[in-house]
Amino acid sequence: MNSQEIEIIITKYFSQSANMDDLDVLNKWIESQENQEIFQEYVKTHFAVTLAMNDPDITAIKNELLKEIRKGKKKEPKYRIGILMRYAAIAILFLGIGFLMQKKFFINNNDKEVFVNSKNEITLQLENGEVQVITVGKKNKVTDSKGNVIGNQNGNKIIYDIKTPLNKLAYNTIKIPYGKRFELELSDGTLVHLNSGSTLKYPVAFIAGQNRQVFLDGEAFFDVSKDKKHPFVVNADNLNIRVLGTHFNVSNYAEDDVTDVVLVEGSVGMYPTNEKFDVSKNTILEPGFKGSFSKKDRRINTASVVTSTYTSWMQGGLTFRNMSFKNISKKLERHYNVSIETQNTKLENELFNASFKSNESIEKVLSYFNDVYGIKYNIKNDQILIK
Repeated sequence: MNSQEIEIIITKYFSQSANMDDLDVLNKWIESQENQEIFQEYVKTHFAVTLAMNDPDITAIKNELLKEIRKGKKKEPKYRIGILMRYAAIAILFLGIGFLMQKKFFINNNDKEVFVNSKNEITLQLENGEVQVITVGKKNKVTDSKGNVIGNQNGNKIIYDIKTPLNKLAYNTIKIPYGKRFELELSDGTLVHLNSGSTLKYPVAFIAGQNRQVFLDGEAFFDVSKDKKHPFVVNADNLNIRVLGTHFNVSNYAEDDVTDVVLVEGSVGMYPTNEKFDVSKNTILEPGFKGSFSKKDRRINTASVVTSTYTSWMQGGLTFRNMSFKNISKKLERHYNVSIETQNTKLENELFNASFKSNESIEKVLSYFNDVYGIKYNIKNDQILIK
């Protein structure tokens, strides 16, 4: 069979229009190791499947495909279309997961990132675009694309430890889904606590003579290791936060109108990315102050705050102070990995105050708003409707 004919069958397979004869041909064709690798490329291109198997077995996967085909052949012709649709979907699931897990597929043909994991998984993207799924609670070694150990995972924390100095920056990117938090210890000893729905891009090792720069989307608390020769810079889209050694929180979610920087200890300088750092011109925060950078007009306003209000999330708590219900809903979505729909548009702009201890359930939080503010709601699975 020539390549054009098999391409037609594979195309029909993915579109769920292949007949029994097509599937027989496909099953025989993928018995070859070389053809398995070719089919893997089709899977990579056409189907980003949820990772759900920890120990894929290619023999078992092929047997599953055969079993489903044989089931279909035993049925009456009038039922074939429905059965075909069912086992084609199952075959894609098994083959897709098996090939992706076995071959450690995480990049596409253009070397751009492709996160094929479930939205509920923490992922770590390596410098070559390959992605690893991080399972919280386990102990694992973190390796680069060449298999060299660059760090260790211990529970909900990764510690980077590069023995050999690098002469070129190599970046990792970690993505934290809704409902989860995670910690990093960077190669310089800086501790980073990442909140749910956050992404951090950072060097696996910092380079001597250069700033220690990382890139944040979402929220993180930084405990920066002191190094006067190498300033630490957090890039939050159009804002840079520059420090030498300090404790501070940055909230930079895409849906928010402002980027908030709350200083707990030390000092930080805030300045737009299109400007150079100038201590005489930039906004310098003192401990106990919050700097808010407007994404619209790039202005920075400062105010004295109670810092624990902005850092309680690290212990799993929730604190709202003069916050609109719209923003509260978004924080609840990230914290609990739920979807909230508000039918009352006037309610979205009303301001509320509330505090919740660590690990309070979403039901408890909503019950509070119902008892104190009379807000009605319905919960169905992870869908919440505010009336």
